[in-house]
Amino acid sequence: MPLESYQIAQYNQQHEVAHRRKFEFLAEELGSETTERILGKLIDFQIAIPSWALGTGGTRFGRFAGGGEPRNLEEKIADVGLLHALNRSSGAISLHIPWDIPTDGEAIKQLAASYGLVFDAMNSNTFQDQPNQELSYKFGSLQHTDAAVRTQAINHNIDVIRYGEALGSKSLTVWLSDGSSFPGQLNFRKAFQRTLEGLQEIYAALPADWKIFVEYKAFEPNFYSTTVGDWGQSFLYASKLGPKAYTLVDLGHHLPNANIEQIVSLLLMEEKLGGFHFNDSKYGDDDLTAGSIKPYQLFLIFNELVDGMDTRGMNHASDLGWMIDASHNVKDPLEDLLQSVEAIKLAYAQALLVDRLALEEARTNNDVAAAQELLQNAFRTDLRPLLAEARLRADAALNPVGLYRELSLRNKLIEARGLKAVATGL
Repeated sequence: MPLESYQIAQYNQQHEVAHRRKFEFLAEELGSETTERILGKLIDFQIAIPSWALGTGGTRFGRFAGGGEPRNLEEKIADVGLLHALNRSSGAISLHIPWDIPTDGEAIKQLAASYGLVFDAMNSNTFQDQPNQELSYKFGSLQHTDAAVRTQAINHNIDVIRYGEALGSKSLTVWLSDGSSFPGQLNFRKAFQRTLEGLQEIYAALPADWKIFVEYKAFEPNFYSTTVGDWGQSFLYASKLGPKAYTLVDLGHHLPNANIEQIVSLLLMEEKLGGFHFNDSKYGDDDLTAGSIKPYQLFLIFNELVDGMDTRGMNHASDLGWMIDASHNVKDPLEDLLQSVEAIKLAYAQALLVDRLALEEARTNNDVAAAQELLQNAFRTDLRPLLAEARLRADAALNPVGLYRELSLRNKLIEARGLKAVATGL
């Protein structure tokens, strides 16, 4: 559903006086140089939207669809286009195969471009059995004891690469649910070796300018062992595969209280951090709205990211893959995604505000209290007017959720697609 530029302009005009008052107060506090530096980076920073997050999520107990969900790939692209029009920060879509197989790659690519979108990482699926699939992944895919099952999984990933080439994507994300549910079920070493051999075949099929991201997860759906269970195992696979292989960090894929910011720092140091799946969690892989539970941890992660990327001279906007991976069980998916993008960019902006010279001096002098104050002062600074100003300069809405609600866009989607429309995917 297209959002006309005049609708955004009218909304912004109604709210600009109040915004200007807040922004100018903040800009005076920060100084013009700092303000403009952060604004420039915020405008450039884009966060990809996953195609599978555009519908209502669910649990193993049920799914409560909200109506107006995208019924096909074209409607998913339209929904991401709507998000991007609202915030000008969601300029990429990440597809999941086989849910999003394009029948005409060039036509789909042109459709996405009409909304100002490009295609982010392609995602394969060997954690489910699909209709008419010859062999089952019940006991794993790349780790499976049956070579025919492994070959089926390898071929699927290569097919996903080919779809991605047609759309202009440059990366493949592989997440495996392979593992075991009970002791004795699996030979850990053989499972690792079989998985590595499969990944090596997939890696060999990568185009020269592509990357492969190896995602990890501590548990679920297997609860005794996971073949790619933590960042160390992912790093080991990526190191063995070669320079085009990287670790992908999903913020929900850790055991409770894991120090994710330390993991991020070390992966960056080793030049093996490829990207992120942003979400939040209370107990496990909850896939909640980014920043809704642990906003300070999200800031600390970005603090390490900014420091590590600057140390290596990396481009913040393009040298890592930034993507949301969330499930919306009780909220409007589009509102949830807008909130996640806002939380991610807020944490990023706060990390950009940290005085790194002063922080390093405090560390050198072992001044623990001063180091804590520097980080917490940046985190506690309300930079929301800065984010709004960045949107205003990019011709987006000052308040994306506010405009989305004012225009009753969910009701319009329901009118167009029906109350019972259900998105493909999870």
